[in-house]
Amino acid sequence: MAEKATGGTAGAAGRAPAADRPDMIRNVVLVGHSGSGKTTLVETLLAATRTVQRAGRVEDGGTVSDFDEVEVRQQRSVNLTLAPLVHNGVKVNLLDTPGYADFVGDLRAGLRAADAALFVVSASEGIDGLTRILWEECTAVGMPRAVVITKLDHQRAEFDEVLTACQDAFGDGVAPLYLPVAEGGELRGLVGLLTQTFHDYTGGRRTEGVPDASQRDRIDFYRASLIEGIIQESEDESLMDRYLSGEEIGTETLIGDLEKAVARGGFYPVLATGAGVGAFEILELVTQGFPSPLEHPLPEITTIDGKPVTDVTCDPEGPLVAEVVKTTSDPYVGRISLVRVFSGTLRPDMTVHVSGHGLAERGHEDHDVDERIGALSCPLGKTQRTVAACVAGDIAAVAKLSRAETGDTLSDKERPLLMTAWSMPDPLLPVAIQAKSKADDDKLGQALQRLVAEDPTLRLENNPETRQLVLWCMGEAHADVLLDRLSRRHGVEVEKIGLRVPLRETFGGSCQALGRNVKQTGGHGQYAICHLEIEPLPSGGGFEFVDKIVGGVVPRQFIPSVEKGVRTQMQRGVLAGYPLVDVRVTLYDGKAHSVDSSDMAFQIAGALALKEAAAKVPTLLLEPVDEVTVLVPDDHVGSVMSDLSSRRGRVLGTEPVGTGRTLVRAEVPELEITRYAIDLRSMSHGTGTFHRVFLRYEPLPAHLADKVAS
Repeated sequence: MAEKATGGTAGAAGRAPAADRPDMIRNVVLVGHSGSGKTTLVETLLAATRTVQRAGRVEDGGTVSDFDEVEVRQQRSVNLTLAPLVHNGVKVNLLDTPGYADFVGDLRAGLRAADAALFVVSASEGIDGLTRILWEECTAVGMPRAVVITKLDHQRAEFDEVLTACQDAFGDGVAPLYLPVAEGGELRGLVGLLTQTFHDYTGGRRTEGVPDASQRDRIDFYRASLIEGIIQESEDESLMDRYLSGEEIGTETLIGDLEKAVARGGFYPVLATGAGVGAFEILELVTQGFPSPLEHPLPEITTIDGKPVTDVTCDPEGPLVAEVVKTTSDPYVGRISLVRVFSGTLRPDMTVHVSGHGLAERGHEDHDVDERIGALSCPLGKTQRTVAACVAGDIAAVAKLSRAETGDTLSDKERPLLMTAWSMPDPLLPVAIQAKSKADDDKLGQALQRLVAEDPTLRLENNPETRQLVLWCMGEAHADVLLDRLSRRHGVEVEKIGLRVPLRETFGGSCQALGRNVKQTGGHGQYAICHLEIEPLPSGGGFEFVDKIVGGVVPRQFIPSVEKGVRTQMQRGVLAGYPLVDVRVTLYDGKAHSVDSSDMAFQIAGALALKEAAAKVPTLLLEPVDEVTVLVPDDHVGSVMSDLSSRRGRVLGTEPVGTGRTLVRAEVPELEITRYAIDLRSMSHGTGTFHRVFLRYEPLPAHLADKVAS
């Protein structure tokens, strides 16, 4: 890998790197918690290949990846961005992902578009819970990985401690490929454990030499561990016996077996970087050890009606199958779609079929239309560099796809296909908003639709009961970014308002009530009298209307009018304006007038009778109760259960899930968990997840009901 070369051929700055064969492409996603150094590592690799003249700094807002104005202000990544470079003739598509849990949608998109992952861990901060969870997700799909320990030039950097933490967190197969060498508190270079060569960076250039004798014991210890790990993953079963018998295994053999083990996801080398040191070692691993798109299995592909398709491969001459992994709206050029091509070749001006992504329940429209491809480009930060085509295995930006959204499949119009959607978490933080002015309200709908098209983790709800516009977000930071984009990108000012939970009302007893609507105004009057018997039904009983009129005291044509009036008043509520439920209404008597009785008169009478009943018997407020399942590491189970109980929740039980995690089941009132997405993240240090499903309505405690009704 990096030990077989002294440098790399650089990509030319300002010119779009091109690849015409899948085997000369590497798609690599950078994964790690916020602040671990992913964006800085991208800058280092771009500068090392002279793709950019010099590495930018996150603090200065001058990096290629973090070009969005929100990212510049907050000094953290919130978007998936593509940064292509060329090393030794291989095009490497670096996918920089956000490290904050609120933006996990872009992170999952990066995992979908990539064939391998670099897990970035800070030498001064270690590993967080989200990184552990993502490692497990990559394990489940067999994605090849390597670990990069960054910030080794930091004064609190502890390589050995962080390496041990990585091995504890990520399990077997994690071993260092290089050891950092520091002198006087400054990082000088790296020792390659296989070739036992010192890569010296002190002169501003990478030169090779012999390691210092004082490093020998440390090198021997880690080298033995590395060789044993490689041999265990070797396809040559005789290699272990030869090694144990004392035979010296050749370096070329070890490197070859290492590359194969990394490519198939069986071994995870650890690299080191800081202050510009280690860039070429990482590039060599990426280009020689990581798999090309030809070696990575394609996601499941079906026809539009769901029939499996098995004849599609990563072939530039095959049928077109591509996927939109990211959508952005540029105020000058319109919608831009970042597309990963899995099969075939995408060219400008060709017509493709756009197939939907299965997120209609979140407000994302399913598509089944033909669209014409606009210009193709290879983005590098804000710069869009035109390319002539995008072959299977490559990633490009497509302009002016007006209907395609994140997660949609692009395919040949003669043979429409659909890729199985990737896993996307549910947004569980509701934020109610309203426009600040009439002008903002006029523009709000279109602006929100653009946000929905960009972000598959966002769900838009126009609640008909509470009459509130609700954005379902991943967390507070996600909500803040969305509102910022509404303001700065789309010119729409909104404000957060208190979220209303849809309650219900019901009667706490039975009674008889009179609805009397008798008015004489000189002309055609109103005359309708109805006697109703009202009684509550069990929870979930709905509404029953019983007709017990005899003798025609209420004409048959007006009996449905009474029911209609009752139903209308039930929707309006009788106490606090919430719908009335679980009640049986029996019409048993009444009076009518031959001239002044009418449909509307009896509707009003039915409504008045329901109001009189509310004055005679207690009216109860009902709150929605959700079934909540919380998945957390074992260390946090006690605090989670205690917190759920403090929210008036009933813990139903726990069960172990995998190693070191527990699933907690509970029933919790919806009023108590509107901000649970934020609270759980804080309580579990970002490692907990939860899911909620509506269960039933239950009476609201009296002291809370009084506050709502007042």
